[in-house]
Amino acid sequence: MENNHDIDKRFNDASKLSEEPAVFPGFDKVWAKVEEKLDKKEEKKSILPVWFPYGIAASLIIGLGAFYFISKNETVEPAKPFIVENRMEVQPEKNVVRVVDSTVKSNIEKEIETSTSPQKRPVLAYEDHKISEGISKAETGNKYDEIYASRNADYSTDEYFIKKKDEPVVTAPQKRGQWKDTLRTQSIEEVVLTGLLPKKKVDYTSSAVSVQSNYIASNTPQALQGTVAGVQVQAYGIKRKRNQIANNSNTGNIGYLNNNNPILIRGAASLNGANEPLYIINGKIENRDYFSTLNPKKIKSVEVVKGEAASALYGSRGANGIVVVLTKRLSRKEKRRMEEMQKTINQYKQNPVSENEAYDEFVENPFELTKNQPLSTFSIDVDKAAYSNIRRMINNGQTVDKNAVRIEEMINYFKYTYPQPKNNDPFSINTEYSDAPWNPDHKLLKIGLQGKNIGMDKLTPSNLVFLIDVSGSMDAANKLPLLKSSFKVLLDQLRPQDKVGIVVYAGSAGMVLPPTSAQEKDKIILALDHLQAGGSTAGGEGIELAYKLAQENFIKNGNNRVIIATDGDFNVGASSTSDVKTLIEEKRKSGVFLTCLGFGMGNYKDNMLETLADKGNGNYAYIDNLQEANKFLGREFAGSIYTIAKDVKIQIEFNPKYVSSYRLIGYENRKLRNEDFTNDKIDAGELGSGHTVTALYEVIPVHMKSAFLPDENKLKYNTTSSSENFSDELATVKFRYKNPDGDKSKEIVQVVKNTNTSMVSASSDFKFISSVAWFGLVLRKSDLIQKKDLSDIEKLAKQGKSNDEEGYRSEFLRLVESYKTISK
Repeated sequence: MENNHDIDKRFNDASKLSEEPAVFPGFDKVWAKVEEKLDKKEEKKSILPVWFPYGIAASLIIGLGAFYFISKNETVEPAKPFIVENRMEVQPEKNVVRVVDSTVKSNIEKEIETSTSPQKRPVLAYEDHKISEGISKAETGNKYDEIYASRNADYSTDEYFIKKKDEPVVTAPQKRGQWKDTLRTQSIEEVVLTGLLPKKKVDYTSSAVSVQSNYIASNTPQALQGTVAGVQVQAYGIKRKRNQIANNSNTGNIGYLNNNNPILIRGAASLNGANEPLYIINGKIENRDYFSTLNPKKIKSVEVVKGEAASALYGSRGANGIVVVLTKRLSRKEKRRMEEMQKTINQYKQNPVSENEAYDEFVENPFELTKNQPLSTFSIDVDKAAYSNIRRMINNGQTVDKNAVRIEEMINYFKYTYPQPKNNDPFSINTEYSDAPWNPDHKLLKIGLQGKNIGMDKLTPSNLVFLIDVSGSMDAANKLPLLKSSFKVLLDQLRPQDKVGIVVYAGSAGMVLPPTSAQEKDKIILALDHLQAGGSTAGGEGIELAYKLAQENFIKNGNNRVIIATDGDFNVGASSTSDVKTLIEEKRKSGVFLTCLGFGMGNYKDNMLETLADKGNGNYAYIDNLQEANKFLGREFAGSIYTIAKDVKIQIEFNPKYVSSYRLIGYENRKLRNEDFTNDKIDAGELGSGHTVTALYEVIPVHMKSAFLPDENKLKYNTTSSSENFSDELATVKFRYKNPDGDKSKEIVQVVKNTNTSMVSASSDFKFISSVAWFGLVLRKSDLIQKKDLSDIEKLAKQGKSNDEEGYRSEFLRLVESYKTISK
């Protein structure tokens, strides 16, 4: 034990002498690496495996794909999700944990930024057609693989959008700025490409329109589709499938005609796409397949013809329109065919607006044999609308619609130096007999009425109701704004005892201003200035309300009148001419007279306003500018607004001893039956204060050979009074009229002597009236005249130009000169 104790003691002493280190050299470095390894192990336990996000993405794609096939017709391809991708390789010398964490953080921040900031998503077409026109890859820096086009539903704006490579197609809202999430779409086989750049849509209306070869052969979006002159030509490859587009863009051959799509001409008889037009190639009828195979580079022009021109060329076969194709090289035979065809087309070419205007068709009065029918009866017409309407067409360089030409209204537009009536008669009768300038050896009988001038101080008080059309069709500078200015001209003529009320109509009718004294002019003007156009046109309802207001404020023995101002385009309520005729015939029994003022162009309905004036104890004027408003509502105010005689009828009996045949020039829609002359229930025309009314008869004298003389029917029981002593009487003229507030007619009779006055010695008025009627016959393309030279018309009008203080006769000469230019 003792020895053991010593050993321990010696060991302890040795330890104190030389103390060894607690750890081996480099232990700290080794231990630090151990701790680093341990830390890595702990951190790796909290890190998601690299495959984990890929697994989640794959699961989502598989799930969405399955959902897509389950409801294929009700879903769209979802946008590509943002996926966290770890493409980093673990490097022993880099801190891989921090790199991965940075990637995750960056992607999360991008997701947050994407979800919180608004993004403009592209509007794409429904099918990925590659489009070579418009934008090239060079312009986009070769960054994009496909270009998509879209267009708003109203065709007002074109947009294009570019899709990057491998980027999914994202459906877009119907309007920019309005996002709408939807899971519904439709499978569409074709894409209609209408253009990549904004293009203003322009509508025209015409019975004939041309498309030149540069539009056909050009590789531009404009060549793809055009609405030309109201005719939508769906040709030149408007609808092309993907392979067609690819073939055309790759080969450089445009091939717009190489398709099976029909040409659709919009018109009354071709709204149904199944009705194909007639194809005329170099004057020869061809089928559509032949037309489709034509090389566009060889086509000079394509002309679309419809309406009267198409019917004149091919009758009922042209009911759906005609496509006239002219190539660049023609044979002599083809040239002759095309020249003849073009002559016919030019005769029926309409101006850019008149085809939508409405005019009643009528046939000019024929010659009557005096032995068979010695009597001619008609109602006077004081309307002047036709002349100013024709003036508008000519001044605009448009072709005059022959149905707009009413020769009596052209003649009555001008004032003549007829003497004032004597005694108590409301008008004087003036006749003159001389040569007919357009048919040699024929004669003209002029019958003129001059209304009595009544001073403003002697005019009865007026109860006027302005009936103003404020529908959407009146939203044009030459409609509602001109209408307001015209009524202000009328207000300047009124006196304090005169009253004005205002009724407007659009989708419905309403009273804007109750009957107000003209002394409160500012109040009336303020009501006019606040009028704005918009809505549909309830014309019948407006007429009902206006007459109701006029009757409620009726002035006995006064001037009670409704003044309607419109373009005549009624489309709500009583909208047809027959409906309006029935309505206005009922309203005229109230004792309220009517004045119709027409405005505008393009959709102007002349037939509606003429019916109103004809059946409503009224008159009718067309206001094409403020000058015309000053004439009709200013200088001629009394004659336009104050009636001095109503239901004025004229009946002429020709003496067969001197008159072989005759015809009434104009007044086609004012003719009456002979028995209507003495029937006081039959309505006729009204004559205003200071008004002049003129009528012309063309006469073929007895024993005169004429190409226009009708064949004579020998009547067994026909007897004439030629054997009696009427050797100097050419004709007897009878007039019947009523006082404005009367129901019983009075009659005036005047005899016309047979004189032999030449045109040289005729009065200035007779020469000018003849020139105006002659011009009207030329405009109507009359078949009953031989001489049609406009220079002769000018020469005769100059001879009758005297008494032109206001310059309207000089204006007529300028109008004839202008028409000579546009009619060549």
